Amino acid sequence: MADYTNLAKAIVNGVGGEENIISLYHCMTRLRFKLKNGSKFDVKELERTEGVISAVKSNGQYQVIIGSHVSEVFETISQHYNIESGAAKKQEEKQENEKNGNVIARFFNVMSSIITPIVPTLAGSGMLKALLVILTTYFGMSAEGSTYMILSAASNAVFYFFPIMLAFSAARTFGSNAFVSAAIMAALLEPKFTGLMKNVGDTVDFANIPIVLMNYSGQIIPAILTIWLFSYLESFLNRYIPKIIQMFAVPMLSLLIMVPLAAGLIGPMGVFAGNAIADGIGYLNGQSGMLTGAIIGAGWTFLVMFGVHWGVVPAMLNNLSTTGFDTIRPPVANATFAQAGVAFGVFLKAKDKKLKSYALSVMMPALLAGITEPIVYGLSVKYKRPMIAAVIGGTLGGGFAGAMKTTVMAYVFPALTTLPAFMTGTFVYYIISITIAFVVTVVLTYILGFNEEGEHDASSPEVIKEYAVQRSTVLSPMSGKIVPLQKVNDSAFSSEAMGKGIAIHPIEGKVYAPVSGKVTTLFYTKHAIGLTSDTQTEILIHIGLNTVKLNGEYFKAHVKQGDDVEQGQLLIEFDIQKIQEEGYDVTTPIIITNSNIYTDIIETEKKSVLSQEILLTAVVL
Repeated sequence: MADYTNLAKAIVNGVGGEENIISLYHCMTRLRFKLKNGSKFDVKELERTEGVISAVKSNGQYQVIIGSHVSEVFETISQHYNIESGAAKKQEEKQENEKNGNVIARFFNVMSSIITPIVPTLAGSGMLKALLVILTTYFGMSAEGSTYMILSAASNAVFYFFPIMLAFSAARTFGSNAFVSAAIMAALLEPKFTGLMKNVGDTVDFANIPIVLMNYSGQIIPAILTIWLFSYLESFLNRYIPKIIQMFAVPMLSLLIMVPLAAGLIGPMGVFAGNAIADGIGYLNGQSGMLTGAIIGAGWTFLVMFGVHWGVVPAMLNNLSTTGFDTIRPPVANATFAQAGVAFGVFLKAKDKKLKSYALSVMMPALLAGITEPIVYGLSVKYKRPMIAAVIGGTLGGGFAGAMKTTVMAYVFPALTTLPAFMTGTFVYYIISITIAFVVTVVLTYILGFNEEGEHDASSPEVIKEYAVQRSTVLSPMSGKIVPLQKVNDSAFSSEAMGKGIAIHPIEGKVYAPVSGKVTTLFYTKHAIGLTSDTQTEILIHIGLNTVKLNGEYFKAHVKQGDDVEQGQLLIEFDIQKIQEEGYDVTTPIIITNSNIYTDIIETEKKSVLSQEILLTAVVL
């Protein structure tokens, strides 16, 4: 393992020394400091440090961009310096919660948490679909043969059953039962239901109420709307149905109510909304495909930097499901290849060998995997003029792609490796468009040049980078000694099979709400409670190990399932001494059960915590 001691020392000195640091955490690529005196943050000195890509001041945050080995640098700093979290970090947390309360920001957070887990399956299925096109077009595979049929089923399954997958993922976001959610949407794809429809728009009778039949295969909006509404229904049912019959009564009533409601109201509304989006995009392309493509090609990078691109992704997926192709992704690809052009232009122009090496190294991930963040933040934002070149290149390439109505047959990340997905009737135009974006950007980057010192100023577009990371903070629900999750004497927790987190050996028998949100699960034994925060972080607090065997003895709950709770509210009391006398370990794991939607889960560095101190930070890049 590399030694990062000297790099850690240089970074700490560059931010004003250990005594100037209030707090420090990291995400996927950068260290983020909270400083007492921001004037001591030396951008030039930091950027001259080998191992540092860039240094950025932004909205009271001080960021040192490291790259893929940021966690090792963070650990080295943590080992050599005593950096504590103080009152300022609590104020920062409050500000973050206020940001997350914004309706628009929450919408994008929700869309991200629902769609992100499904994206790899979509991309893999899309590439398999593209491969079948190549095999049948160029290698003589018969589209009537059983081999093709089996592979076609593999490539189409995710799209045909997309509402079920969305329902499962949405349930995790909205805090409802994932399996009941999946069953609700599966009912709309069940053969008896689909067999009622001869033509889209046919009506049937349900208890003397007419229902308009729709084809829900591949639909997006109906599933998300249905499960969002179901989350409220389930909470209501859990609140009023006796616990002794909840196991069958809640799922039964959920299906009884939600399936007809989805089929008769929510589903048709969602289909109409999805078709309206597709028609709207089609109208824009019809009016001026060139203008639409140019805007997308020029602006996509900024949408990603603000984190609002998730509002557009559903439109792409809806196009693919309703028409079989999409016209948004090709112009998006031009933004990607324009950034790759920045890297190659900097490589050709730069005199500094270190900068040349960096530019060449970050160009390959962009070309082969569509990963542009190291270019955007390490070159385009840092040196400013390359970003101008990329905008112009993306505009021209995207405009050409839009004018020629270029299409893609699957949701993939734009890169050379995903070219088969673009092999529709407009494939030649796609190749021309990304070539335009790449070459124009290379040439303009070279002509416009850049200051290799990489000076920053207050008007730099780097301020938008602050929004590229979304963060949810989980406070400690109790006071006690920190125990690493890997050392918990229960493989269900120590293996992180249930999610990432941390454990506490409590010194007081009280559990307080670590977040504001909803009680999604309260075990009848009261030894474990599940919460979903207002920012959609799912948290499990499991008091002690194997304490389920106590059958609720020595535990007292102050809330019930379905309750809304405020951060710091008393949830459960338990008798530590009596539980230990019974022979049970009171070590309490605190797990983020939807860890998979986060880029990183950062644990407190403290050896012990007090209730309501920062315990975990969940980061989405």
